[in-house]
Amino acid sequence: MKIILQVVLLALIAFLGYQLYNSIIGPVKFNEERDARYAKVIKNLKDIQASQLAYKEINGKFTGSFDSLVSFIEVGQFANIQRRDTSYADQKKNKAFGLDPLTGGYILEDVIIDTLGYTPVKDSLFKNSDRYKTMMKVPVKGVDKNFEMKAGSVMKNDIKYAAFEAKVEKDVVLHDMDKDLLQQEKQVVSVEGVNGPTIKVGSLDNVDTSGNWPKLYDTVKE
Repeated sequence: MKIILQVVLLALIAFLGYQLYNSIIGPVKFNEERDARYAKVIKNLKDIQASQLAYKEINGKFTGSFDSLVSFIEVGQFANIQRRDTSYADQKKNKAFGLDPLTGGYILEDVIIDTLGYTPVKDSLFKNSDRYKTMMKVPVKGVDKNFEMKAGSVMKNDIKYAAFEAKVEKDVVLHDMDKDLLQQEKQVVSVEGVNGPTIKVGSLDNVDTSGNWPKLYDTVKE
């Protein structure tokens, strides 16, 4: 009986030790894998962000279509411009007041914009890479989904602003990980974390084209 009790006690100690180990190492491993996946996801979202900003610069609005965005990257061009200040006599005002522009009078200031050439959007944003062709994919093993992307407008101070949003649920990114830790992760509110249940860039509720990730992800080398 004494031997049986000793065996049971040792088994209980081993079990409790294993549980304690898991309670400590489990969150550590979860955080390591989470951060690795977030880095890949955010890299794609940053490519989408840069592409959308370029699209708006040329087209005056954002797009809710990845097909349109990819096509734009392949054929779009930035104009290389030069601005020059100039001035000339305000003939209408000088005539009205009987002034001679050669000896004084009113002068108008203006800016002349010269187009010097064009630079392909693809070369400017992605150089020799074609990763823009897969930036819409959620880059997590076992996940076959695209980011959800929409475009629209936001009203602020009676002014309509173009807006877009691209996002993915944390449930998708961390789909095969500890459910309890995942639930906690979805409720994160911290300056050092990705807040809320999604990882996203842009907003359809506010005038905002930034991402909801902390700055540390902007320092990760690609």
